[in-house]
Amino acid sequence: MTSTPVQVRQFDSRDPAAIHDFLSATYDPRLRLHSRNNYRLTHRRVDAGPFALATTRQTGQLDIGATTLDGLVLGRTRTARVDRGCAGSANRFGPGEVFLVTRPAEPCTVRWHPGEVELCVLDLSVLEQVATAAPARRPGRIRFTDLGPADAALARQWRNTTSFVSDVVLNSPTASAQPLVIGNAARMLAAAALAVFPNTAFTEPTAADRHDASTATLRRAITFMEEYADRDISAADVAAAAGVSLRAVQLAFRRHRGTTPMAYLRRIRLARAHHDLLRADPRQETVSAIASRWGFASHSRFTARYHASYGVPPRETLHA
Repeated sequence: MTSTPVQVRQFDSRDPAAIHDFLSATYDPRLRLHSRNNYRLTHRRVDAGPFALATTRQTGQLDIGATTLDGLVLGRTRTARVDRGCAGSANRFGPGEVFLVTRPAEPCTVRWHPGEVELCVLDLSVLEQVATAAPARRPGRIRFTDLGPADAALARQWRNTTSFVSDVVLNSPTASAQPLVIGNAARMLAAAALAVFPNTAFTEPTAADRHDASTATLRRAITFMEEYADRDISAADVAAAAGVSLRAVQLAFRRHRGTTPMAYLRRIRLARAHHDLLRADPRQETVSAIASRWGFASHSRFTARYHASYGVPPRETLHA
């Protein structure tokens, strides 16, 4: 398994030209900016490949015109007030609110008042790893249908998800170097985005899906998982390998195993981690390193899951 480079970029400037160049290079090459006097921008961005998380703070007032933003851009105001116009819709977001900056590839205008904002930029392909947009076997791209703010409960769900990814995944050198951890985190963010904001994702199985959710499909899916458990594979990859739709493979696991494809994959990876713990030299390996290698970012969650399956904590297996 190869390492996934996680890059941290810091920016702090009062120079309008430098600020424009930085934001244009980071978000949209055709970005238009206008700021008032005594303006300062501080920006910290952690880029993990399929997603990026940023915390950005500014003084004064900044007017932004964006033609097209790469990926799905989601915002949460910490202390700032943000006015956003997009697709004929105008909204004002206050501290604590969670919102879509714009729909992918749609222009928008933003007036950002003094304060701090969190941003998450998510590659659109990750959405298709966790859901599809229509009943067809080759559906189109998922589209978001509402540009208003998320309600309080869903905003809290988004905040908890991004906090987990930032604190447990990106702030851990051991975890952030592992492609399985980064892939799982990206899909966690995608699933949260689809749960928080109304969209065209289609999750109910069709008659064809129900027919395809057979034991033969299940066997093909499990064979693929067993062979590629050390790779960053998604449920969509499993479905493609089994020759069925994403909904069909999800239904097959629910029908015949009482679980989901990704939960079953976690069982396989837990068994691989158990094997590595049995064979590892405790002077050279740690539980956290082995857990991260198999996609488990949280040490406490891995320990609890391992103890429930094997009756002892993983540290005891490592030192046996």
